[in-house]
Amino acid sequence: MTSGHKIATAVVAFGWIPTLAIVGLHWTTDTHAAAQERTPIKVTRIYTGSDGTTHAEEYEVPLGMQRGATELSETVDVTSLQFRRTSSDYFIDWHTAPRKQYVITLSGTSEVEIGDGTKIQLHPGHILLAEDVTGQGHISRAVGSDDRISLFIPLAEQ
Repeated sequence: MTSGHKIATAVVAFGWIPTLAIVGLHWTTDTHAAAQERTPIKVTRIYTGSDGTTHAEEYEVPLGMQRGATELSETVDVTSLQFRRTSSDYFIDWHTAPRKQYVITLSGTSEVEIGDGTKIQLHPGHILLAEDVTGQGHISRAVGSDDRISLFIPLAEQ
């Protein structure tokens, strides 16, 4: 190896040492001392009020103590699971939910309109709990041009 190669090799090697020291120091310093805020699991519940119209509220699913990277809710008794695909032509005028059920949107978008004119967007990841099995009900319609893929999960009778 020529002396020029030795010098070039030494410069490259010694150039990396300060870089590694700085990067290593960054990795070992506690710059993330505060716990990261976890994203809550939210559910939109639609239900029939005493006035006979559908109302909506949002709640967070209570989760148990964190075990590593996992937090679990209490179990929910359900009866079945149904996959559903609706086209951009999807529209159902005023109707009640056929039973109490979770509706989870996987892809695409639709909306539910309730008695006071509020429109609830059902986008990917959205969880709806439909409990308005009596009264005026709600309107369901597609939003956009894509098919919507969703899961319908009826609750067990309680």
